[in-house]
Amino acid sequence: MKKEILDRINQLGGDISRVKGNNMAEDLLSITFNTVLYKRPVDTPWATAEQTEPIHGLGDFIAEHQELVHTHREGLYQKIITHYYRNTEEGFGQTFWQPVLFTPFTKGTADYEEWYEGYFDDESLVDFTEVQMVTGKDPGEFLQLFYSYGFPDQLYISLDDSQLDNPTVFGTDHEVFFGEITNEGSLEAYFNQFMTGEELIEIVAKALDKQ
Repeated sequence: MKKEILDRINQLGGDISRVKGNNMAEDLLSITFNTVLYKRPVDTPWATAEQTEPIHGLGDFIAEHQELVHTHREGLYQKIITHYYRNTEEGFGQTFWQPVLFTPFTKGTADYEEWYEGYFDDESLVDFTEVQMVTGKDPGEFLQLFYSYGFPDQLYISLDDSQLDNPTVFGTDHEVFFGEITNEGSLEAYFNQFMTGEELIEIVAKALDKQ
């Protein structure tokens, strides 16, 4: 795995101390996070990144602590970090790190027994075109890395990816599970979409300074 990916994981709060560098899948499975992840705002046809709330509900949270905006900015920033950068399932639009092998095509595995017959063997239900365009192979084993509250809500890499130092991330959703797959770019690029706590505070400080 690329050093830049490990560095970014570390910056985002991931524990990479058990990474050995012998096997990409083993390395990713060894990584843990003590926080959830948030994607930074981007420009859309409806609003610029600066006009977009970086975390759902953050504006209301700041309003609840409005006195700190004027009297103790650093205290406000610490409250924001403490409230949002933790392992919580409260809906803030976050992404969760949850690496787990997914092996619906490997006979003898629990995933094969649960998923293959009647689902993954039915070409009308699944479409692996996006994966095959990257790997050049029929689908094999996957590693789920993330899940989230938005579409796509499950993110995978293929263990057949020839670029295992920086594999492609594929997205799918529980409502169209592997019936619709999106190419989300490289793992390095995917991690770079997320904000560290410090990067979030830079956005907040800039917005507050404009008030």
